[in-house]
Amino acid sequence: MSMISFPKFSRRNFISTAAAIAGSALVPRSLFGQDPVVDAVTKDGKAIGREKVSWKLRPFPMKQVRLGQGPCTAAMEADRKYLHSLPPDRLLHTFRINAKIASSAEPLGGWEAPDCELRGHYAGGHYLSAVALMYASAGDDDLKKNGDAVVSELAKCQKSLNEGGYLSAFPIEFFDRLRNREKVWAPFYTIHKIMAGLLDMYLYTGNEQALEVVENMAGWTAGYTGSLSYDHMQRILGTEYGGMGEVLSNLYAVTGKPYYLHVAQRFDKKWFFDPLASHRDELKGLHVNTHIPQVIAAARYYELTGDRYYRDIAEYFWDEVVSERSYCTGGTSNHESWNTDPGKLANELSTNTTEDCCAYNMMKLTRHLFGWSPDARYMDYYERLVFNHRLGTINPEDGTMMYYLPLASGYWKTFGKPYDSLWCCTGTGSEEYAKLTDTIYFHDDDSLYVNLYIDSNLEWPEKGLHIKQETRFPEQPGTTITISAKNPQQLELNLRIPYWAQGGSVKLNGAALQAFSSPSSYLTLNRVWKSGDRIELSLPMSLHVDSMPDDQSMQAMMYGPLVLAGRFDSVSKEMLYGDYEPKPDDQYKVPEIVADANKPTAWVEVDNRQPLTFSALGQSKPMSLLPLYQIINQRYAVYWKVNTKPV
Repeated sequence: MSMISFPKFSRRNFISTAAAIAGSALVPRSLFGQDPVVDAVTKDGKAIGREKVSWKLRPFPMKQVRLGQGPCTAAMEADRKYLHSLPPDRLLHTFRINAKIASSAEPLGGWEAPDCELRGHYAGGHYLSAVALMYASAGDDDLKKNGDAVVSELAKCQKSLNEGGYLSAFPIEFFDRLRNREKVWAPFYTIHKIMAGLLDMYLYTGNEQALEVVENMAGWTAGYTGSLSYDHMQRILGTEYGGMGEVLSNLYAVTGKPYYLHVAQRFDKKWFFDPLASHRDELKGLHVNTHIPQVIAAARYYELTGDRYYRDIAEYFWDEVVSERSYCTGGTSNHESWNTDPGKLANELSTNTTEDCCAYNMMKLTRHLFGWSPDARYMDYYERLVFNHRLGTINPEDGTMMYYLPLASGYWKTFGKPYDSLWCCTGTGSEEYAKLTDTIYFHDDDSLYVNLYIDSNLEWPEKGLHIKQETRFPEQPGTTITISAKNPQQLELNLRIPYWAQGGSVKLNGAALQAFSSPSSYLTLNRVWKSGDRIELSLPMSLHVDSMPDDQSMQAMMYGPLVLAGRFDSVSKEMLYGDYEPKPDDQYKVPEIVADANKPTAWVEVDNRQPLTFSALGQSKPMSLLPLYQIINQRYAVYWKVNTKPV
């Protein structure tokens, strides 16, 4: 069997692969490297190897990790409740109507309404990904059945449309408008979500029909993009297209069919990639969540081809966004964009700061970079997002989710209506809270990395090990890890010592160890482990200040990894849900802070009466502070204008 070769995608040769696709066969695995595929691309917990560059560390399959008690479990269960509340017939309604299949279901509203141009992005995409991830991380068979039913009906819609593999809830004419550069709302963005949802159903639940449907969609995409010149396609890439490059790369990794990798590269936006590869920040003015998925695609392309150009893009972009364009929560963007030069954030606080999708995608990108280079700083950032930007943006009562996490003082959190919002961030949230198990533990053949302190259980059958992590983190400043082993095992166990840890200690089987490790590193314990071995890790938390890079008097207070927020009055239910637009008189006047320049944290003290509660000292009015993620229906302040006392 001969391998089909395609010319490298360039200005000189940008060709259609439709004919080649029609006659191609699965490429033998022997023609590709056997390094383990990483991130999402595993099948039944087993890696599918086509990488030229493998990760140095790999995550465990989610089915081997189960959450215990704590805030992550509460978030996952709220998400699971929400996913169960969504009737498949309502999700399928606009797909069926578009395919001329009768439907009497009540339409969904918001971004899934029959007149919304983005319809189908959640119902046929995010929903399937979330169901597949929840099945992997929690073993929810009922959700899997719902997901299987949606896949089956989408296959019928694809067949009824009879458009060479096209599948969507909106007419194919939207792509005519895209081709002609007429106004249209991101059709490839929605196609990406549907393809990713189907691929996740195959990878995490074993649904073979889902793979068939997504391959048909990829064939249609190859035909559409292949009919366009390079320059024409570059113009089309001016319209948001989500992670088309990533999903097509992953499809190549799954099937071994090289044309998918070729089609993926058609979604390389040259004018965006080239400056990043040259280490130039030209991000000002860009829509943030349009571009983070493109960098994830670059990371994926590097892993599958070994082309250093793509690694340079991913690493420089991450460094620049995290160090120059992120707030204390780890979130980025204001009104969905980067509006300023690097490091200019003090005037960028609003009700529309830090879109949740951006946090979701930066976490995905961080996993790639950590896999290439297991640096604790990547997991420091990941932890910051988990505890400040993800846990606090789902309503524990009903599983509804937020679009933005506002950082303007005196405002509040707003959640989507269950059936009448269905924003992009509802979708990424549905996925995120279904996969909170995916980064707690990483490993290689001879070592285990504990990245996050989350109450959980890990099964490592290849080693005959069961790892139990017991913690109430972040209420408890540390964790306890207990080993169960069928036979004694030589293993290097690495515990992350976070950036915020000023000191700490570790005990092994009750005996204090003399060695420790510095902040932003891993403490390595290398020994033969046997059943009953017990590690007690203490990581004392303390108050510290996170200031705006361009205004040191604009400060957020943190405790360990947690952003603290001043808590004020409760808001009405009307203000808590939907697209409520704040009125000019809605903002609560937050007092300025007076503090000693030599003791910047002294104006806040720990309230020992209950965990993670704090009080303001010596201010114009009494105030309580608590972790931002715990605030749901009150006004709050994260950044404070701090006036220093004269010396």
